[in-house]
Amino acid sequence: MFTLLVLIIVLAFVFDYINGFHDAANSIATIVSTKVLTPFQAVLWAAVFNFAAFFISKYVFKEFGIANTVAKWVHAEFITLEVLLAGIIAAIIWNLTTWWFGIPSSSSHTLMGGFVGAAVVHAGGLSANGTDVVNYAKVVPTFLFIFFAPLIGMFIAFFITILIVHLCKRSNPYKAETWFKRLQLVSSAAFSIGHGGNDAQKVMGIIGAAMIIYVSNTKGVTLTFNEFAQQYAWVPFTSFLCIGLGTLSGGWKIVKTMGTKITKVTPLEGVAAETAGAITLFLTEHFKIPVSTTHTITGSIIGVGATKRLSAVRWGVTVNLLWAWIITIPISAVIAGIVYYIIHAIV
Repeated sequence: MFTLLVLIIVLAFVFDYINGFHDAANSIATIVSTKVLTPFQAVLWAAVFNFAAFFISKYVFKEFGIANTVAKWVHAEFITLEVLLAGIIAAIIWNLTTWWFGIPSSSSHTLMGGFVGAAVVHAGGLSANGTDVVNYAKVVPTFLFIFFAPLIGMFIAFFITILIVHLCKRSNPYKAETWFKRLQLVSSAAFSIGHGGNDAQKVMGIIGAAMIIYVSNTKGVTLTFNEFAQQYAWVPFTSFLCIGLGTLSGGWKIVKTMGTKITKVTPLEGVAAETAGAITLFLTEHFKIPVSTTHTITGSIIGVGATKRLSAVRWGVTVNLLWAWIITIPISAVIAGIVYYIIHAIV
């Protein structure tokens, strides 16, 4: 049992690292495309603020609410170490696949699909002994925000862009662009904090669920999630550190898609998109809803593009992204189910 626990923790941190370079594009795509920073400077900037999110979550929000939500996607009686291991392996497989093909899919929903899919296979269906396997109170909001997060980001970005353009319509274009390039440093930092605060906690939630099960089975002690976070403080710290290191590694294929293929982005528009994305992520963290940073920034970039004219958005690319988002959960669930059978046969 201890070996399984160690394997889950190691693979969870590997997923966290992969999540960092998979989602690096989210916070640096616009700042690279507008040439405010070089690619290396951009990933270093984003990585620092990914890690800084640890202190925001711990000392400003004073809890790791998103991690708590993730740990409870499945009802406790259907969570086993084998289920968690299968879920994390499936999430890694799909994340690497989408990264390889340059598809900005959601690490969050990959993880949810893997976790839920493995649990359903373990229980032999969506319910067992009259109890639902899936904790719908936690899963449904996460699922709905596949659509809500990009829409919120899109509308906020749309109105921020219009407001900025209205306020700056009499400004010197050269001076205005210089200021917006400087402001992009602030907006990208804010988005990177939101990204770290949201995504690092998802891995923390999986590790928390595994350690709570392990402690319960070996020591007969039932920990709440908050007790786990306090007693094993190295877990949240390392979760945020790993995602920062992953971001430092970059994800250039997805940077190209996010920064250039959806719509052409200026410094002003970069500020609007990143600010809208950051606001959306801070709001969802406040309400403890795990969301996709990929979906959020994509919606924000679309909102910015739509202020010029609807044809400024490359809708063909956008529709392809939407399909990638929709298939992520079911494909991850299927992969997790297959992996669970293999693990169960071996263990």
